[in-house]
Amino acid sequence: MTTTPAPRAPRPQTILEVVRTTWVTPHLVRLTLGGPGFDDFEPKDATDSYVKIFFAKPELGLEPPYDVAALRDTLAPDDLPVTRTYTVRRVDRSARTIDIDFVVHGDEGLAGPWAAAAQPGDRVVFAGPGGAYRPDPAADWHLFAGDESAVPAIAAALEALAPDAKGLAFLEIGGRDDLVDLVHPAGVQLIWVGRRGRDETTAGLLATAVSGHPWPAGRVQVFAHGERESMKALRDVFLNQRGLDRTQLSLSGYWAYGRTEDRFQAEKREPIGVVLPA
Repeated sequence: MTTTPAPRAPRPQTILEVVRTTWVTPHLVRLTLGGPGFDDFEPKDATDSYVKIFFAKPELGLEPPYDVAALRDTLAPDDLPVTRTYTVRRVDRSARTIDIDFVVHGDEGLAGPWAAAAQPGDRVVFAGPGGAYRPDPAADWHLFAGDESAVPAIAAALEALAPDAKGLAFLEIGGRDDLVDLVHPAGVQLIWVGRRGRDETTAGLLATAVSGHPWPAGRVQVFAHGERESMKALRDVFLNQRGLDRTQLSLSGYWAYGRTEDRFQAEKREPIGVVLPA
């Protein structure tokens, strides 16, 4: 006899409000979130901590927390709340706030335009946090690689390193006005990799930069996240060119060029969406 597995319980949702907005660069806006709901937020001891933010159509008047399973019985599929995944840039326990950075490409997408227009008092609803990576102090050196989507997680990791840590950080950006000030140990070199066009995607750009750079001696721990095809190219560098063990890698796609996040998430269960095969 077969049994139907019990449905997974929904993840608890945290409801915060925008305290302030800060434009870090012309294309990166930071939302500082706080309010009474901070007591419901349980920070995760990971520098790649992330949350899934819910977006509901304002005209429907839905009140959080959202019971998505129940809403499926009453709403059309296009009216259901959707989620977008974002890194928790910083948690300030004394101020009882968290920071989340959003890349903004004009009116493109859902979360970016919303964040660009956010005002103090606006509510933000999310589930999480998740996350699993934190720099290993036993590593001889660290390698970070990613595009703008990974800069918040890389920045958090750099701040968590010991003062005497050594490493390389390859950061892909669209132009000079995307440069950000990052706190990092003196022994970690920042290498900015610029695309020819802001919205152009070049899957091999990071891989070329990493493979062409001198490789320090010792055991490395890698954190590489960003556009999916770019991460596949880096996978070949790490596994085939450098012969690293998978235990040394935190490697995954945060997004895929030409895909909405909903399609990107669905493709994770398809061959095209696999970055690091089991």
